[in-house]
Amino acid sequence: MKKLYIFCLAVSGLAACKPKLEPEKPEAGQLQLSRYLAVGSSFTAGFSDGTLTKTGQNFSFPNMLAEQFGLVGGGEFKQPLLPGDNGYPNPKLVLAARRGPCDTNTSITAVRYTGALDSSNSSNSVAIGGPYNNTGIPGIRAVDYIKSGYASEPSGNRFARRFFANLGARPIDEVTRVNSTFFSLWIGSEDVLGYATGGGKESAIQLSGVTEFAAAYDSVVTNLVKKGAKGVAMNIPDITSMPFFTTIPGKFVNLTRRQADDLNATNTMTFVRFNEGANYPVIQDGADLRLLVEGEMVLLSLPMDSVKCAGWGTKKPIPGNYVLTLAEIAAAQKATDDFNVIINTVNKAKNIATVDMFGYFKTIQSGVAFNGISYNANFINGSFFSLDGIHPSARGYALVANAIIREINLFYGAKISSVDANKFPGVKFP
Repeated sequence: MKKLYIFCLAVSGLAACKPKLEPEKPEAGQLQLSRYLAVGSSFTAGFSDGTLTKTGQNFSFPNMLAEQFGLVGGGEFKQPLLPGDNGYPNPKLVLAARRGPCDTNTSITAVRYTGALDSSNSSNSVAIGGPYNNTGIPGIRAVDYIKSGYASEPSGNRFARRFFANLGARPIDEVTRVNSTFFSLWIGSEDVLGYATGGGKESAIQLSGVTEFAAAYDSVVTNLVKKGAKGVAMNIPDITSMPFFTTIPGKFVNLTRRQADDLNATNTMTFVRFNEGANYPVIQDGADLRLLVEGEMVLLSLPMDSVKCAGWGTKKPIPGNYVLTLAEIAAAQKATDDFNVIINTVNKAKNIATVDMFGYFKTIQSGVAFNGISYNANFINGSFFSLDGIHPSARGYALVANAIIREINLFYGAKISSVDANKFPGVKFP
């Protein structure tokens, strides 16, 4: 009988010590989230795999945030959704087994989708359904927000033209038609990205000026907070650390002894001597031809068929719009640093939360884990970036949403639940 009594006490003690398994109840803290407005560029719109799709819009980080906000008083979140999933305006990138005209073996590579294109209705205006809560506009720079007629024909931004009620308006006036109680703001990346992806000085889009950027960014934030809305803003990641710039190694020309000897015997570029093994390619740098040097970058947009079939990098120089020189890399990184100082200064002055995306994207390079799944910045198999090597995959956007939620909770004393990143699709293999 005594043994039974001791057993019962032990059972009772274990029950009393049982850990509380119920999740923490979500709370909005200082926030009123009934009208959430997302302002930004391609990251905000849900751009992924080199294009915009309806599914990408639904996997955008603002839509994920809106779902979590819905648990603590968040209201309707309207997006200017596309009608299809094949990509607008370009077909999406997909992984497929392909053999190029000069390849002997088939390989898995990212190629443009070749099936039927989406409905022509993709370009139709959906302004009548607005105003919208997700106003992400792929390609828009911070300096564009205060320019009248940004969406106007013929050179206006096609994504803005889809949902702007007044094509002649300044973007900041159009996107603030939602009288928001809370906003997210992620602009500035495009002020660097167009320059970098276009090959630096070879690009049609040059770096925004610091003074121009400062005036535009301050104006955007001033407009967003003028009616008392609280917000969270993200700074600019290091663009040059993304797979679009880091995937192709500098010494990507691999030659056998015989191939090196043949090139050296026939090459008219006398300053070039190829060796057996890995070699730097020949590039066009302005009016000069030279070899790539350590630290310079070959862009993921480089057409490998031209390398293999036409001898780009060995018999002919690689055009400058597929390369970032050391000077161009330094210019892009300095602009990023200068713009981030402005972003952080304005956000602090307006008392809105700042998410250090520059630092967060660095952690992706070294690798992060969520619920047992690892993510890193490797192209294709790293799971964080999509097939364009710049924009996140759906899972990557979920991790971005969680980084934003962490800062919102910290800054505003909220308890908003994180997003389950693993429930979203990663890169799809054929």
